[in-house]
Parts: sequence; C-alpha cells; structure tokens
Amino acid sequence: MKLLVTGGHGFTGRHFIKAARDHGHEVTTLQADLKDREAVHQQVCEAAPEAVVHLAAISFVGHADASAFYNVNVIGTLNLLDALAALAQPPRSILIASSANVYGNCEQSPITEEQPPAPVNHYAMSKLAMEYMARTYLDRLPLLFVRPFNYTGPGQAESFVIPKLVSHFAQRAEAVELGNLDVEREFNDVRFVCEAYLRLLLKAMPGEVYNICSGKPVTLRSVIELLGQITGHQLQVNVNPAFVRSNEIHRLCGSPTKLIDTIGAVSSPALVDTLRWMLAEN
Repeated sequence: MKLLVTGGHGFTGRHFIKAARDHGHEVTTLQADLKDREAVHQQVCEAAPEAVVHLAAISFVGHADASAFYNVNVIGTLNLLDALAALAQPPRSILIASSANVYGNCEQSPITEEQPPAPVNHYAMSKLAMEYMARTYLDRLPLLFVRPFNYTGPGQAESFVIPKLVSHFAQRAEAVELGNLDVEREFNDVRFVCEAYLRLLLKAMPGEVYNICSGKPVTLRSVIELLGQITGHQLQVNVNPAFVRSNEIHRLCGSPTKLIDTIGAVSSPALVDTLRWMLAEN
C-alpha cells in the first residue's frame, strides 16, 4: 500500500518505516508541522495515501510546556484528520497512536480495552482528548486506535528508563539513580509494536481500540540484572526518593487478548535480545 506516516523521524517512526518497507509498502513521511494546517493539507493531498499511520506526538510525560501536549497531540491531529477527510478518495485504514497512559493508575492488571480511562498527567489527558476528538470523524474516516504499553529499542531517548540503563552499562558507568526497582512493567520490543501496527492496518475494525502489549511485565531490578549478565559490568544503583511516586502501582500490564484475536499472535523478541540489540547500537 501507499502509506503516509507522521512522526517518521521519531523513535517509533524510524523503526516503523523500515518494517513497512521490508513488507513491500511504499512509504511517504509527512514533513509539515502538524500545527500548520495549510501545509498539512497540501502534503496530504500530494501523498494521496491508501493508509495512514499517525505517530507524531509530544510523548515525554515530563515535557515542560503543558499547552504543547494539546497543541500538537489534539489540534495537530485535528488538522491531519481534516486534510484526510478532504481527499477525493479517503484512505482504507488510518491508525491513530494513543497510549496506555490513558488508563492511569489501575489497581488491576492485565488491563483490557474495556478499562475506563483515568489519565493522571497532561500527556495522557491529551492522548485521550485526541481519541475522543478523532471519533467525531468516524462517519467519514476508517480510524483505529492503538494504546501501546511500554516498549523500547535503539534510538529511544534516554529520558526513558531502559535507554538510560543501557547507556550507563554501555559506558560502564559507576552508578545510576532510579526510582522504585521492584515495580513491574512491560518493556516490549519496538519491532513487535511495528509488526502489530502493520497487521492492524489490514485487519482492524474501524472505531476499535487495541492494546499493544504482551501481558508480560518485568521488574526494573531484573532488567538491571540482565544488563549486568550481558556486559559483565556491575552498576551501583542508588534509589533517588525524588523518582519514587507515593502512589506507584506495583504491577502494570495489558491484556493482549483482543489484539491476538484480531491479528493473530505476534512473536516478540525476548527482553535479553532487545537489550543486546540496544547495547550493540549504543
């Protein structure tokens, strides 16, 4: 298919474009600033895509400018959808990347798509607002929504915990500061996420939400142990109270049942293989 990808220069975008081309798709990336309505309309018209994967967003939860989350994640998406709706031939499938952050601090895991959203920060709130806004286009556009749980791989910013740890081990640093080491989270491989996205473009039902997850959480402590085994380096870990949340949820993972029922099982590299890949690219 002719795919239009937003956020093509970002962490996920770079890996997704490679995966899409490996599958034989023709990929165009949107270069326009999503906030520039006219530029977005012009480039979407020129691309005339058969499918769209919308990855562009401000994704770092700690981003300093709260309004930027809404300007990019909500209004930017609005501009994109307006442009797609104006095409003479609408795309056959449009994937909108939201986030599992919209679920907030759930007491129960694994989390299914039926779990009511309860966002607790501006990033998650903007993603949920984006989802609701986009639903107003379902009478005109075949939208599907994905809520990925944590995933990682080469090229992810070191503001995220796994790349931060990989960098410290690669540099054979003496110590690192972290928060709670015993929380359990999914740390899936970006290649698993890209494969799921590609299959959903072909098989998802418009209007549906899909968790992108494995349902297999691990502790940060076990990630540190794995990195130590791979590198032969021992890193001193100091728990910084500033990084420990008072209401930290111990175990957080998603239910992949709906995803598997829709696209079949997606093989995901073992965490040790993901970490080796990241170390080799560091």
